[in-house]
Amino acid sequence: MKWITRKNVGIDRISCAWLIKRYIDSEAVFDFVDYDEDIKEDSGIPFDIPSCKYSHRRGRCSFNTLIKEYNLNNSILDSIAKIIDGADCVSDIVPSPESYGLEAICLGLRKYLGDDLQSVTQGEIIFDALYAYLSENK
Repeated sequence: MKWITRKNVGIDRISCAWLIKRYIDSEAVFDFVDYDEDIKEDSGIPFDIPSCKYSHRRGRCSFNTLIKEYNLNNSILDSIAKIIDGADCVSDIVPSPESYGLEAICLGLRKYLGDDLQSVTQGEIIFDALYAYLSENK
């Protein structure tokens, strides 16, 4: 299935793409659109785009929305969602220590690679590593 998100990916979009590939749709293909581009209903599944089904809700990141919508009951994924929330969402909760470092790495990927698809693809190893780290240290 084709999944659609905005250009200039950061922590939430890179992590969502990882979550989609690992837990929702292993054959996912990603398309990146401009902020003001209209998305046709039949063109794919939008995520992390304002007012779409899989976007921020109640102060939580799109990653968290995907976890809830697809009933992914996994405490490690919940921990990753909290880290992403800390970097990507405005809240009164103190971000976890990993939040800003992970955000810097994701933004650095985009700047270094200069390509959203490459950033999403290379970001997979970062989120695989984070998942492994949290699994060992839970």
